[in-house]
Amino acid sequence: MSVHHEAGGGRDLQEILEEVASGSLPVADALALLPLLQVAQLEHFARLDLGRAARKGVPEVVYAPGKSDTALAAIVRSFLAAGGLALVSRLTSAREETLRSALSDVPAEISYDPSSGILEATTPDYTPPRRRGTIGVLTAGTSDIGVAEEVALVAGHMGCRVLRAFDVGVAGIHRLLEPLTEMVRAHAAAFVVVAGMEGALPSLVAGLVDVPVIGVPKSGGYGVGGDGTAALYSMLQSCSPGLVVVNVDNGIGAGAAAALIARRGAMET
Repeated sequence: MSVHHEAGGGRDLQEILEEVASGSLPVADALALLPLLQVAQLEHFARLDLGRAARKGVPEVVYAPGKSDTALAAIVRSFLAAGGLALVSRLTSAREETLRSALSDVPAEISYDPSSGILEATTPDYTPPRRRGTIGVLTAGTSDIGVAEEVALVAGHMGCRVLRAFDVGVAGIHRLLEPLTEMVRAHAAAFVVVAGMEGALPSLVAGLVDVPVIGVPKSGGYGVGGDGTAALYSMLQSCSPGLVVVNVDNGIGAGAAAALIARRGAMET
């Protein structure tokens, strides 16, 4: 498997260093450019953004469906070599066994959650980000937990403390008040609420808290709700201020957005 690194923006490392040496490029500007150079080309099938965590504070998460076993293993191996961390989403149990076998020569600790399809791999030299900020993650039902764990995966690897409360939907609204109160008292800077069916829970939470709420429509349910359309439309039509919505099942995007909010808030306090 051939791997090489390419420069972004038409500039390579040598050019940047020469400009710094000549005095035409300030050191601070050069440091800002360096993460843009971290692109790994894997043969013909992938161009990996190895600098995303340094540039944005958001780790790359590898989406497993649609990738061959060989490509998936090569991508994971590259991320482990570059930063000591590889995260994979929507990975089936059968493919997890194949991937683990392909990485048997890599000194990495691998954990896998079959209920959510999430795989985490870290090498001994991986250093987690500094703890900063708190978010709350809520689900309407038990079937929403897999997407919620994607939220927690991203936010946790961005350094956020993640508080969870599952199965607290509007069919038994009394279940919500205690965990929501605890999250508010813990100074959660953002909430992510995952809900399928009619998708009512994010609107309710947004009407009770004074921080941003990110609604995640969940596919699954009856009729038009099966693909998440009903939940998506319901959240988009909400009259509760402070509620924003990501695409159906997009726990990764919601977790990144919530963590960016929480991290920024922690920096300003």
